[in-house]
Amino acid sequence: MPLADTIKPHLPYLRRYARALTGSQTSGDAYVRATLEAIIADPKALGDNGSPRIQLHRILHKIWETTTPDTIISGGNDKGTGQDKLRKIAPIGRQILLLTALEGFSTKDVAEITGIDQESVPGLLEEAIDDIDQELRTNVLIIEDEALISMELEQIVTDLGHTVSGTAITHKDALQEVDRCKPGLVLADIQLADGSSGIDAVKDILEQFSVPVIFVTAFPERLLTGERPEPTFLITKPFQPNAIRAAISQALFFTVEAQNV
Repeated sequence: MPLADTIKPHLPYLRRYARALTGSQTSGDAYVRATLEAIIADPKALGDNGSPRIQLHRILHKIWETTTPDTIISGGNDKGTGQDKLRKIAPIGRQILLLTALEGFSTKDVAEITGIDQESVPGLLEEAIDDIDQELRTNVLIIEDEALISMELEQIVTDLGHTVSGTAITHKDALQEVDRCKPGLVLADIQLADGSSGIDAVKDILEQFSVPVIFVTAFPERLLTGERPEPTFLITKPFQPNAIRAAISQALFFTVEAQNV
């Protein structure tokens, strides 16, 4: 099979991981491009055996370990913000949480991707989950037309110590909830009850004020082409609770970082 055909099915999910890891579409997609460039320069880097998806993440992880987002985006002509800040943004435990909860990799897979002893992975994962419990709390707006999913999201949000400021099942409901209580985070489905779009609802919200957004959808590949402004944080239905926890944690972390700059 041609190399391009081997890689193509896995790129949307590599983009999702890279965006969640770096906190932006621009940085995440730059790391994916660097990963592809490394493979083009040395096709053997992908390996002849094993899962192409695992190998793609392994190569991206190596690039992540040795560069800063600024360097990647500028094509190597910028010294970036320093490795210390880079490590603060995504310590290894946080990377493991994203790889397991968001991308569904096993402990064995994570060990291969990161180069960490398999026996150490569970402990680092537990530390990352514990760190989430220490983070700042906020008000969350849930835009979701499926009642059971909305209830599950609400439970996850409240278990993390956040407050659900409101729930909405249509575009109109979402804007009304925003007028009533300005949220610090939005969890949004894409297809809403009356046929309206969660994407359009979020767009209208963002025109009013800046707020981190996590999209929850059964079709993530439709929003991960890398060809237009797209979500930084994207969860696939059906989801694991830890995937929501990890995405919330990353979204709020980068919001705080931006405020402190």
